Amino acid sequence: MNRIQKITDRDQNISQELLDIWESAVRATHLFLTEQDIEGLRPLVHQGIGHISHLLAYTGQEHVQEQKIEMLFVDPAVRGQGIGKQLVTYALHTLNVLYVDVNEQNPQALRFYEHLGFQVYDRSERDEQGQPWPILHMKLSQI
Repeated sequence: MNRIQKITDRDQNISQELLDIWESAVRATHLFLTEQDIEGLRPLVHQGIGHISHLLAYTGQEHVQEQKIEMLFVDPAVRGQGIGKQLVTYALHTLNVLYVDVNEQNPQALRFYEHLGFQVYDRSERDEQGQPWPILHMKLSQI
């Protein structure tokens, strides 16, 4: 049964739960980040949770903005169970997602999105906050 839900109520408890999932997923996949980096990103992610127009959850979260997946994090305890694929498939078919950005230093995410039909079309030397973490810009290969 598909248990993907749109999150409309972003009270303090929900925001904290999503932030905790983000942090545990980042610690499991973004090995290039230091403890200081994670602590610096935490308030930005917390703020971002309140500004994403389509916020979906299924033991993890996915944020979609303007046909682009802005964030996709799955609780490491349930990784490999198809939840990420379900969230992306939902976003593709329901929200008409066409784009996603991936940290170049996160090869697991790159392979995941390539497997789902995305391909790299551009690269930025720095992320949106100006940090020296290269970003791969990907689009659905059908467009």
